[in-house]
Amino acid sequence: MINETRTQVAAKPRRTLLATKGLVKSFGSFKVLHGVDLSVREGQVYGFLGRNGAGKTTTIQILMGIQRPDRGALAYFGEQRQAPRVADKQLIGYVSQEQFFYPWMSCRNLGLFVSRFYPNWDMPYFARLLDTFSLPSKRKVVNLSQGMRVKLALALALAHRPKILILDEPTAGLDPAARREFLDIVNDQAERDHRTTLFSSHIVEEVERIADRVGILREGVLCFQGSPDQLAAEVRQIVLQEPLRPDATLRLKKLRSEAGHAGFRVLHENPRNGSLVMRAKPDLWQRWLAGRHETQVKLSLEDIFLALTVDRGLRL
Repeated sequence: MINETRTQVAAKPRRTLLATKGLVKSFGSFKVLHGVDLSVREGQVYGFLGRNGAGKTTTIQILMGIQRPDRGALAYFGEQRQAPRVADKQLIGYVSQEQFFYPWMSCRNLGLFVSRFYPNWDMPYFARLLDTFSLPSKRKVVNLSQGMRVKLALALALAHRPKILILDEPTAGLDPAARREFLDIVNDQAERDHRTTLFSSHIVEEVERIADRVGILREGVLCFQGSPDQLAAEVRQIVLQEPLRPDATLRLKKLRSEAGHAGFRVLHENPRNGSLVMRAKPDLWQRWLAGRHETQVKLSLEDIFLALTVDRGLRL
C-alpha cells in the first residue's frame, strides 16, 4: 500500500524529471527498442516492468549514457539532451543488476573512493546508511554476501543525495528475505525523502509493493504507462454466466466478436472457464457493460502484466 504522504505528494502537479521520446535502439539486425516514450515525474516511484529481454536494461543504459540510441530524444530535469552530461549523472543514483566493486576495499574505503566523483557527497550520511543497512564499515567487499553487496550499492547510490534513483533489477539473485528487506529500504527512502525512483524489474510483486506509477515494456514497445489503478480500470476479465453450458464455446465466440466490434482489444481467451481478458478505456467499459449479464472480474497486477506481455496466439 502506498504511503499516505507519498500519495498526497503524487496528487500535486509535478514536473517530469526523466523522459525519453521515440527511443530506438538496435544491435545489428535485432531491434531492441521501438520508439519508447518514457516519463518519470518528480516524487514518483515508477515501476518499469517487462519480461527478460523486453529492453528494460537497454533503456536504462541509454538514460545513464552507457549506450547510445539510434534515434530518439532524452530529457533530464526538463532539458533535452543527446546524452546525459556529467552534471546530470551527479544528480542520479544508479544501482545496476550486477555490482562490480574492488574486492579488497572495505565498505568505508569504497565510499571514500566513490566520493571523489560527486561534489555533493555526504560522508556522514554514507556512514549512517551503512549503519542503517547493517553493513560493517570495515568489512571488505570480498567478504560480503550478495544481499549485502546490493545494499552497499544502494548506499553508494544514495550518499550524494541524488534527485533521481535508478534501480535496474537490483534484486536479481537475492533470496526472498533479502529481496523483501531491500524493497522495504527503497520504499522507506522514497517515502522519507520523496525521492523520484525508477525501479526496473520483471517480478511484478516487487513493483506492486512500492510503485505509484508503472510502465510495461513488451518487446521494446511501451504498451502501458500510468497508475496501477488506471491499468486495472483498462484491463479486466469478463466471465460468461454458466460457463459450463454446452453452448459456452459459441457464446464466448459471440462475446469476443461483440467486444471487437465495440472497440475492445481481446488479450486472452480461456474457453475452459468461459472468460475473456480485454482492454479498453474506462469510459468504454462503462458504456459496454451497461445492461450486460456477464460477470466482471478485477485482475491483479500480475494477471494484467501476463495478459499484456505473454503471446498466447492472440493479436494484442
